[in-house]
Amino acid sequence: MAFIGNARSTATRLLGRVFSASLLVARRHSLPMPARPSGVWQGRRFWSSRVGESELPLYDLCSDQVMDFPGGKVTFIPEMRFLSNSDERIGCYRVLDDNGHVLSGSSFHEVNEELGVKMYRHMITLQVMDTILYEAQRQGRISFYLTSTGEEAINIASAAALNYEDIVFPQYREPGVLLWRGFALQEFANQCFGNKSDYGKGRQMPIHYGSSKHNYFTVSSPIATQIPHAVGAAYSLKMDRKNACAITYFGDGGTSEGDFHAALNFAAVMEVPIIFFCRNNGWAISTPTTEQFRSDGAVIRGQAYGIRSIRVDGNDALAVYSAVYAAREMAVSETRPILVEALTYRVGHHSTSDDSTKYRPIDEIEH
Repeated sequence: MAFIGNARSTATRLLGRVFSASLLVARRHSLPMPARPSGVWQGRRFWSSRVGESELPLYDLCSDQVMDFPGGKVTFIPEMRFLSNSDERIGCYRVLDDNGHVLSGSSFHEVNEELGVKMYRHMITLQVMDTILYEAQRQGRISFYLTSTGEEAINIASAAALNYEDIVFPQYREPGVLLWRGFALQEFANQCFGNKSDYGKGRQMPIHYGSSKHNYFTVSSPIATQIPHAVGAAYSLKMDRKNACAITYFGDGGTSEGDFHAALNFAAVMEVPIIFFCRNNGWAISTPTTEQFRSDGAVIRGQAYGIRSIRVDGNDALAVYSAVYAAREMAVSETRPILVEALTYRVGHHSTSDDSTKYRPIDEIEH
């Protein structure tokens, strides 16, 4: 452990410590005070007279002394200071106001008319598909379904900002990403019905889509297991020097899993090209975020692991598109992980196995 500025030799430092101990012993036993060796403590000396404090002499802290610790230099401070949580929340990036008008001074990646219409068409298609398959489950035609109602912008806008070479590790509320990449409606139906044309041959439960053709890994039911898998894939892309990144989607509940934390730390240390996309819709099935964590959402957790992070309005398609577009550029060009937290709301039930009116009021959903 080396110190920068006003460096003293090892012998001088040891001599200073011995002298400090001698002072303490002399004062406690009323012995003659030892003489201060030359070269020790060149700063101005103070004596503590307050009860309960150390009887050692106090000296000015040299402001240019720092600890050259692995990871960077650390400055010293004389106060005992604990870091506490802040009441000020991290801001949420958006482009459009509540009325759909572009905010003055907002910075975003422009979308041409063709791309904008395509994004809108896919969001509507996703809604229609969700409605039909949800009703099919209610009619007993399929065993299970889960909608993306209220989160269409997250699905389509984020997918539009990616390249087709980028590898997707979804959770279970991102069928729109696969839809954007060209997965046909009939292919979605085949999987949900588990018929002979289903690529998984009926071995997976409904909505667990997957397509190697579209670089879309199969949905996994256990929460957050896809996150470390995505980091491994991103590490492979880095080793192969591919001009691509991995992206993994997960909900706010996934950030409470150990896999999330292990994945973020590995990605940060190994500097892999990956986008961590958190859909913070306020609910992990029936558990609200207020009962999950005390931190300011997921964005602050990315920062804690040394990952560049941003919070974005998940209901603003232009903001999501711009944030993911910029995140991908940084992830690929700088070979680094990026975390995007999209704030949204789960309008529907968690799934067809859930009745959210049992744990949240109707007024909240309608609002």
